[in-house]
Amino acid sequence: MTEGNAEETEHARAPRLKDAMRQARIEMAERSGVVVDLRDAELARLELLNQALDAVYAEIPAEVELFERGIAEGDTPRLWIDMIAHVAMGRDKRVYRFVQDTRYGRRVIAESADIDEMTRAVTQYIARQLVERERVVAGDTELAARDLLIDAVSRRRRRRRVLLTLLIGLTLGVVLGAGAVLGTAWVSALR
Repeated sequence: MTEGNAEETEHARAPRLKDAMRQARIEMAERSGVVVDLRDAELARLELLNQALDAVYAEIPAEVELFERGIAEGDTPRLWIDMIAHVAMGRDKRVYRFVQDTRYGRRVIAESADIDEMTRAVTQYIARQLVERERVVAGDTELAARDLLIDAVSRRRRRRRVLLTLLIGLTLGVVLGAGAVLGTAWVSALR
């Protein structure tokens, strides 16, 4: 083998950047395709649950406007049950996760891979919301009284914080002012 042939075969074995970039683009396209397929699978599973809930939503009285169901196709597809509860797919994309947003954060109501179980969980949630609505419409003031109590306690706490801040500020101002006057008098007396 001559020296020229050895260089050519070594050069032929070394990967070229252009080829490596082409291969990287192909791999990225394949991964993107997998991500799109997973997202489409999520949407399809949520659509199946949505169809399973048709009978439940058909039973809701027409005058009740609490429930607006629909699939939101965002980064994380969701099937909204009402304004504060939705179903999304879990991390493995096979498990339905029914969550409700509360003032204390998100609460998982149910989690299952079975459409029938999730349909039962959503049905129970809707039933509870309808009963709660009936209580409020009927004038059950227990919830209103609880909310008033919570608001009163919050107002008292805010008032205490404001008064404490004012008291600390005034005390600090008096101490600093008295220190400045004494410091000035002391410097004047030394001259």
